[in-house]
Amino acid sequence: MRLFSTHFPIPDQARPEQPPVLVPEGFSWSGLVFSWVVLLRPGSWLVAMLAGLAAVLIGLLMRVVPEAWVLLPGLHLVVALFANDWRRWELGRAGYVAGPIVAGPDQGAALLRLLDLRPDLVGSPAAAS
Repeated sequence: MRLFSTHFPIPDQARPEQPPVLVPEGFSWSGLVFSWVVLLRPGSWLVAMLAGLAAVLIGLLMRVVPEAWVLLPGLHLVVALFANDWRRWELGRAGYVAGPIVAGPDQGAALLRLLDLRPDLVGSPAAAS
């Protein structure tokens, strides 16, 4: 079972009703392998640009100091440790409100569990038609 934090958009006239966004809790293995590229998914653009800039600066530093390559694994580790937290931070900046933490084997099952716990999120059948 994995834990997912839920984030709900604040309803307004400009944004129609949207489903909640689920962000996994914990260590990001894809962040360890792909570093800042994993942050390019929707919702993490600002942090992706900053981490990409850090990677470019490390690359430029390696031209002057060849031993600077040891900073790259550190960047990968930092991204793996904080990628999900940075995504939650950017969702908050985009106007999303944090909701309950739900558990599930994958994101789809966790969303179903959330809808089971909070049936008011589904909406009324009259509004859907």
